[in-house]
This record gives sequence, C-alpha cells and structure tokens, in this order.
Amino acid sequence: MAKAQQQTVPTKAAVEDFLNKIEDETKRDDCFKLEEIMSNITKHKSVMWGPAIVGYDQYDYKYSNGKDATACIAAFSPRKANITLYIGKEYPGHDELLAKLGKHKMSGGCLHINKLADVDIKVLKEILSASYKHYKKKLSC
Repeated sequence: MAKAQQQTVPTKAAVEDFLNKIEDETKRDDCFKLEEIMSNITKHKSVMWGPAIVGYDQYDYKYSNGKDATACIAAFSPRKANITLYIGKEYPGHDELLAKLGKHKMSGGCLHINKLADVDIKVLKEILSASYKHYKKKLSC
C-alpha cells in the first residue's frame, strides 16, 4: 500500500496570482493587506502552501510514526465564508488580545474574520506578532 503524501506543502504558485483570483473585491483587498502585514511581521516572503493557503516561514517536525513533515509558522486563507488566519492559541496575551479585536470567531488555532473593517487592525497586528514570535521561539526555527 502506498504511503499518503503530505498535502499542504510549499508550491511554486505565485501568491499575487492566487489573491488576484479572489472574486469579492473587499476580501481580495483585505488579503493583499494581510499579505503585507504578515510579510512585515515575519520578515519572510509569502509562499503558497497547497492551492489555497498563504504561508510564512516554516519548520520541520516528525509525526509519532517517524514520518517527516513541514509546516508554515503563520498563514492565512481566503475561504468562501471568511478569512481564516492560522495563529495558534498558546501565545502570551491570547485571551486579552482577542477580547479587544472586534468581530471574529476562534476554532482551535484558527481565527476567522469576515473583513478587516470588522476588527481593530492594531490589535490584529499585535496578535499576529505575538503568535509568530511565540511559535518561532517554541519551534526553535
């Protein structure tokens, strides 16, 4: 039996081309702004991970079965219903910052927002920075 391959991996696809295909103008503009914000915070160029995730920086890890894998440290994805930011939930100040953010939903380590106008951009930047720094240090990248 063939072993399953990791599906969400870095690709050579252009982030700009992907973002330009977003039909909703507000969501497209918001994603370009997020791309700029996250690039500035991580000091890494954005990379497409699979067909629909814009990721920044990466780390390697091993599954319990010994299989090697790679993941991005920070990412976002424009979904049909909202924009999902992959931020984790263990960073310092998590609850306090989310309480000040504005309209959002959390599920696991995913922050879901409908549009940037619904949230306090300054607080969002604090969240993204705190999350990235925490996981960068934790993962010893």
